[in-house]
Amino acid sequence: MGVRRKMALRFDLIIFTILLFASPVLSDLILSKVDRRIDLTSQIVRITSTLKVENEGSEPVSEVLLAFPDLQVKDLALLKASPHEGKGKVKSLSASLPVENVKPNGMPAALTFYAVKLPKALGKGDSYTFDVLAVFAHALRPFPEKITQADIQLVVFQESAFYLTPYVVKVQSLSVKLPESRIESYTKLENTKIHGSEIKYGPYENLPSFSYSPIVVHFESNQPFAVAQEVVREIEISHWGNVQVTEHYKLVHGGAQNKGEFSRLDYQARPTIRGASAFKYLIAKMPPRVHSVYYRDEIGNISTSNLWGDSKKTELLIEPRYPLFGGWRTAFTIGYGLPLKDFLFELEGNRFLNITFGSPMNELVIDNLIVKVVLPEGSGDISVSAPFPVNQWEETKLSHLDLTGRPVVVLQKTNVVPEHNQFFQLIWQDCSGMKFKQQFNKLKMLSIDA
Repeated sequence: MGVRRKMALRFDLIIFTILLFASPVLSDLILSKVDRRIDLTSQIVRITSTLKVENEGSEPVSEVLLAFPDLQVKDLALLKASPHEGKGKVKSLSASLPVENVKPNGMPAALTFYAVKLPKALGKGDSYTFDVLAVFAHALRPFPEKITQADIQLVVFQESAFYLTPYVVKVQSLSVKLPESRIESYTKLENTKIHGSEIKYGPYENLPSFSYSPIVVHFESNQPFAVAQEVVREIEISHWGNVQVTEHYKLVHGGAQNKGEFSRLDYQARPTIRGASAFKYLIAKMPPRVHSVYYRDEIGNISTSNLWGDSKKTELLIEPRYPLFGGWRTAFTIGYGLPLKDFLFELEGNRFLNITFGSPMNELVIDNLIVKVVLPEGSGDISVSAPFPVNQWEETKLSHLDLTGRPVVVLQKTNVVPEHNQFFQLIWQDCSGMKFKQQFNKLKMLSIDA
């Protein structure tokens, strides 16, 4: 059975369920314009939708529903809504609109719904434009699933050319950006155009609610499919003016699995031909004043790494002992120190740690991330503020010269993507009576939420 036929069957099942159970939506909201952009240039799929909503009824409306098929939701890593600032403008993190999972009555059972809370209710004739960013991990499927060292990697992506929504859509368009101009196959509909590595669908006009038109794109993607099955980050706070970070990685190439024999000679002679789908290095973007950086695996220290930076950033290029092909695995540890005064603050007797949550690795998907913050002995009254939901518990770590042990705050999250590498705050009171060797900044506390 061909790939397009298999994918079409999955779409037909969704369409059948929607048509069977969908009921008219009693809402006076319409989407007067929808512009969607799908970025498939890496293993992480990012869909940005610009929605202009209008209220044609007399009753005020304060929220807008977003719909996703259940098959798609399992890969949804992040969903964010923000006011539309115009093309090319940078949005502030504080400007995000609240988004929550809801279960509205009378909706199709095969869909998952989220509600976006508008800044103010829309009255009759009012309109509002906002952006929705949906980030998906593991949404690209290798096809074929196994390839040789000499083969290029082909992947499949499936979506709908029509924006799936419970509202009537007046005008909409869709663009799909690919990493390469080589396209094995793609669904051709009315008003379909291709420009190099970009496929454009639409515009389409006057579409009823729950309109759905399946598309399948089969294309070349030799980008690194770096997937960390587990990452454990330990952030240890010291009274001696230092933050020590240790990160343990269990990494796998999540693309098409390699079959047949591997030839190191062929790979070194022609890496772009006899190993196009493999990757041999990762880049980590670290804070500018990082120090004491090391990189090792179970055998010992790995010297094939490079560190460079300036006053604004530091980048670490790390290279495993062997190139990673599909299905191959490796495990390693990186560690580094940070100046305490850049991340620790004091206000009204409370200590505040303001540090990033996720991994510094570029375009890395993490199936399970565990962040452990080790506080000084005697710390108490601990609380955590994170920009997204996380599982949380506390442990105790005994180290040299400890009497009762150091409190450890553990944060855990699955399906982590680079967009999760945001700052979180940990607040506590230090009852040990010890003074920090390095004075930390009190004024910066005014901007830790930015």
